[in-house]
Amino acid sequence: MGERERERAAAARDEVAEADQAAVRAVGLTRSYGRAAPVRALRGVDAEFARGGFTAVMGPSGSGKSTLLHCLAGLERPDGGRVFLGGRELGGLSERELTRLRARALGFVFQEFHLLPSLDVQENITLGRRLAGLPPDPAWLDDLTASLGLAGRLRHRPGELSGGQRQRVAVARALAHRPDVVFADEPTGNLDSRSGAGVLGALRDAAAEHGRTVVMVTHDPVAAAFADRVLLLRDGRVAGELADPTPDTVLARIVRLESS
Repeated sequence: MGERERERAAAARDEVAEADQAAVRAVGLTRSYGRAAPVRALRGVDAEFARGGFTAVMGPSGSGKSTLLHCLAGLERPDGGRVFLGGRELGGLSERELTRLRARALGFVFQEFHLLPSLDVQENITLGRRLAGLPPDPAWLDDLTASLGLAGRLRHRPGELSGGQRQRVAVARALAHRPDVVFADEPTGNLDSRSGAGVLGALRDAAAEHGRTVVMVTHDPVAAAFADRVLLLRDGRVAGELADPTPDTVLARIVRLESS
C-alpha cells in the first residue's frame, strides 16, 4: 500500500470512529429537486447529533429542514455526501436493509398523527414493534404509557381522543421499540400550546431520561426551547447553532437569520 492509500485508509478509519461517537452524523449532504430548474435543498451540510441529545432544527421556509431530516432518517437518499447512524453508513444499504433499520433503530413523529382508526391506543402503540418482529415488552409499555398520561386510555380508539392525546400516542408508538433515534417533523404543528407542551415534554424526557437521541424540525421558538440546542439552516447550509435555547434567544437568532 502506497503513502496516499495509507492516508486515505487512516482518514476513513478516523471518520468512522468519529461517526461512532455520534448517534447521527451528516457529512457534506447535498440534495436537489427537479431537472429543468433544479432547486438545491441541501448544499453540503455537515452536522452531528450526540447520543441522548435533543436538537431542534430551525430556519426560514425553504432552508432545507425537512429535507435534512428525511435524509438523516433514510427516507430520502441524498445526491451527495454521507449519513452515518452510529458507525454505520446508510448509503451502502439496500432499500430492504434501510426499511429493517428504520423499523428497529428509528422512531418517527410527524405533524399528522398517522394512527389507525380501527385500532385502539395499545394496538396503535405496539403495531410497529409487532411489524418489526420484536417480542412484547409489557413493563416498558406500562412505564411508557404512564409517563405519557395514557394509562387510562389504552382501550380507546383515536376518534375518542383529543389532538394532544393522539399525538402522545404517536410519541409512544415512536418509542415503543426503544429506538436509538427519534425524528420529529413539526410534531406540535396541529396542537394548541398546552397539548404541544405535553408532547414536547415527552420528547425531552425521551432524551434526558431514556437516552434516546431526538432530532426535531420546528418553526416555533417555544418548541425549540425544549431542546438542548438549535441547529440553524439557511438556503440549504448550516448557518450556526444555539446551545441552551430559550424562546427569546431562538427568536432573536431567527430574526437575525431572516434579515441578513
